Amino acid sequence: MKPLLTAAIFGLLAAPAFAEGDPAAGEKGFNKCKSCHMVVSDAGDVIVKGGKTGPNLWGLAGRQAGTADGFNYGDDLVAAGEAGLVWDEEKFVAFAADPKKFLQAETGNAKAKSKMSFRLKKGGEDIYAFLASHGPAPAEEAAAEEGAAEEGAEAATE
Repeated sequence: MKPLLTAAIFGLLAAPAFAEGDPAAGEKGFNKCKSCHMVVSDAGDVIVKGGKTGPNLWGLAGRQAGTADGFNYGDDLVAAGEAGLVWDEEKFVAFAADPKKFLQAETGNAKAKSKMSFRLKKGGEDIYAFLASHGPAPAEEAAAEEGAAEEGAEAATE
């Protein structure tokens, strides 16, 4: 019982830090994105069938910018990723609101541009929460936390 309680507590503590938005609202909001983007797992499971103009957004949360396999990113986004840009909620929302302005600020290059011209007026937090729930990171983090909780419980009983 104790390992289960410990794992539950770790899960509750980690959840709020992951994404502040509403994944259900984000799934609906993603309709604005799916003309260019899809969400397809590494195993080929289609979560959202969408366009191929933009990269597959599976596993976006916590990923280095400009690194999804099979997509030809713009030079400025790749440079931002190489300089350390990793997608979190704050960065994703700012990028979606104004990609060009975001990259200019992120790279320090007033001439930086993005291949994405669409600007998301609202709902970025929700869309990020939806995307954060679809990727390898949540499952791997949960498994790691559960394993750590079980190890801690075993050590406490020894």
